[in-house]
Amino acid sequence: MTAQLARRRDALAAGAARVGWKLGINAPAVQRALGIDGVVIGYLTSATTIPPGASHSLAGGTRVAMEAEVALHLGRDLPGGAGPEEVRRAVSGLGAAIELVDLNRAFDDVEAIVAGNVFHRAVAFGPAVPPPSGPWLGGVTARILHDGAETDALDAAAAAGDLVEIVRVTADMLAACGERLSAGDRIIAGSLGRLVFVAPGDTVAADLGRLGSVSVRLDA
Repeated sequence: MTAQLARRRDALAAGAARVGWKLGINAPAVQRALGIDGVVIGYLTSATTIPPGASHSLAGGTRVAMEAEVALHLGRDLPGGAGPEEVRRAVSGLGAAIELVDLNRAFDDVEAIVAGNVFHRAVAFGPAVPPPSGPWLGGVTARILHDGAETDALDAAAAAGDLVEIVRVTADMLAACGERLSAGDRIIAGSLGRLVFVAPGDTVAADLGRLGSVSVRLDA
């Protein structure tokens, strides 16, 4: 994390704007294979954020894939040690997101993966909607589409896990590194389904029903 956060500081110093944070390696089987017992985190800035309606070039990519994710939008600062109700009050919106990852290094060295920002290449966000008063993902089906064909249809709550706990863990991990969640930050909460590998000319989409959708077109 020390190496990763140094890269983040360099990106911000070069003019990128703060966007938020990402969770990675959220599949239990992959965690066991790597010898870890939880998720890792990475950072997001404007340098890798795809504006609405824009396409993304795959130039320089190695093995680029799409992940459909839930995005949590924070409306207030959240320190480490926050309880569930404080977390709920801090989250002002939910929405769909697509992360593009580039599997450009061996998947057997956790330190190198984290230092390299957990394979992150780009992120696109759909519009945010206010969180419901009940379960945030209750009744939501996550549909993942590749060139218009559905590749996955998942119970979003089961696939994403406890979003309140995800935010709480992120706040605690950042606090341990001397950082914190701030108002305006967005968190992408980890892949909802299988990786979808992409090529120039492809279009991918994440549709989260009442939470909205987002799509990205890939260029050479």
